[in-house]
Amino acid sequence: MATKSDVLDFIRIYADKMAEHRQELTDYDQAIGDGDHGINMSRGFKAVIEKLPAVYEKNIDEILKTVGMILVSTVGGASGPLYGSAFMKAGAAVKGKGELSNEDIILAFDEAVGGIQFRGKAVEGEKTILDSMIPAIKAIKASIADGKSMAEALVDGEKAAWDGVEYTKTIIATKGRASYLGERSIGHQDPGATSMAYVFQAAKEVAEKVGC
Repeated sequence: MATKSDVLDFIRIYADKMAEHRQELTDYDQAIGDGDHGINMSRGFKAVIEKLPAVYEKNIDEILKTVGMILVSTVGGASGPLYGSAFMKAGAAVKGKGELSNEDIILAFDEAVGGIQFRGKAVEGEKTILDSMIPAIKAIKASIADGKSMAEALVDGEKAAWDGVEYTKTIIATKGRASYLGERSIGHQDPGATSMAYVFQAAKEVAEKVGC
């Protein structure tokens, strides 16, 4: 089971990763996009961390929804609405929960995908955030079905996410600013898929720490 403390830990760890990889993500985005993905994500999660103490006493769903609303209001470009929708939908999926079972976690991930698809009108294979997110969730589901723990499943999920990032180098972007490049977008990894892979890395680190 994942506790509220685990969820808060995940948010802090992910925020640290966005600060640490700010330049890397920006460099990837400068190659095929607006050139500000790392800057925007780092700024957004800095705002999240500053405002997080106000929701320490709230339920998990309220924490996740608050994160989403902060991201929508502070992250520029497409990333704010996409990540914001993901967190808000994940929160709505676990309404009233004090702890999250494996099924709750998977449902939250599924709903987050739905939020991103609705907001971005994208599907897997278009060189977007979904190309690391969907394979990761599929891997997690398969691992849980095989009887693995969530910590083990998240190891598999993170690997699938990074494999998805590598896959984005091989395909043409058909969404967002990168789509303007056409075939010239081939050879570049998608910055959104990369920042999403760090979500699964952060979740894996929390799960390994608490042994869930």
